[in-house]
Amino acid sequence: MPAPRRLVLGSTSRYRRELLERLRLPFDVESPDVDEAPRFGEQPAELAPRLALAKADAVAARHAAAVVIGSDQVADLNGVAIGKPGDHARAVEQLRTMRGQTVVFHTAVAVVCRETGFRDVAVVPVRVRFRQLVDAEIERYLRLEQPYDCAGSAKSEALGIALLDAVESDDPSALVGLPLIRTTALLRAAGIDPLGVDRDA
Repeated sequence: MPAPRRLVLGSTSRYRRELLERLRLPFDVESPDVDEAPRFGEQPAELAPRLALAKADAVAARHAAAVVIGSDQVADLNGVAIGKPGDHARAVEQLRTMRGQTVVFHTAVAVVCRETGFRDVAVVPVRVRFRQLVDAEIERYLRLEQPYDCAGSAKSEALGIALLDAVESDDPSALVGLPLIRTTALLRAAGIDPLGVDRDA
């Protein structure tokens, strides 16, 4: 049996690293160093898969024999991309804009192996309906959680769930930043099976 290929996560996100750890596969982490600015007229649903592939390609260019995962998430409010707030004031502005609204989080995952020529991407849309939040709720949430590195200013896996009325997705971890159902499917197609079972045996 050939040795399994090295697996590399092309991301600086601690959330994606923690999610990938759930699969119990050994992997390394590298920064992809990709320009994440949208192109003129580019829609959020187009931006997420393009950046996921760009991140995987950038790291795969340095490790041709490895299987590389790239991922990106873009929050979409009526066709307008909502990024990471970066600070408190911007987070307040984002949550005020999103209260009572449905935001679609386009979460993309790409898997690339230069040596085998494997290159594929999947996009998981997650529909999130925000409650009609009052300013005091927004302020209290942000002071407690400080989610300034999260697109849309909310951590659904923690207290941010209290901001929401509903979440609709067929891949439960997608909203956190890495859709693990799609990720495992792409990894199997690339030759890495998290369960490592010979189904023909």
